[in-house]
Amino acid sequence: MVFEMQVVSNTPLIGDEDLDRVAKKFFEQIGYLSRGSDPNIPYKIFADFFLKHPTKAWLVDEIAAELKTSRPTVYRHLNKLKGFDILEEVQIVDEVSQQQKKAYQLRYGNIQKAWNFVEAHLKVAIENYGKTVEHMQKLIEKQRDGTHE
Repeated sequence: MVFEMQVVSNTPLIGDEDLDRVAKKFFEQIGYLSRGSDPNIPYKIFADFFLKHPTKAWLVDEIAAELKTSRPTVYRHLNKLKGFDILEEVQIVDEVSQQQKKAYQLRYGNIQKAWNFVEAHLKVAIENYGKTVEHMQKLIEKQRDGTHE
């Protein structure tokens, strides 16, 4: 799975007491909600299911039925959240079929603890960028030294 996140210069949203406003702005900042597109379904998936019920494991069919949308739409947004490593896959027994099914829940049942995973991924990504830049600098110097001989 690819870890991909938008990182923008920002001011902490700590002065706003409205959870929906803070969450929507934050989700835009990290690239979960796209500017210009309808944020309703992706926002509801994250906020109404995982933030408001952080310890519950959700089946894709439950989310799709509740939001009156398709399974592929739900999967598209779940995969983006999984890409941030905020959600984790778990196996649960479906009450209707009594079969094991894949479900999703907020990692650790807590957004702040889940965010620690995100920060670890960001740290590794930044360190790897730094190594690439260091290597590029060495290549530049090698090329420069080779052309002056």
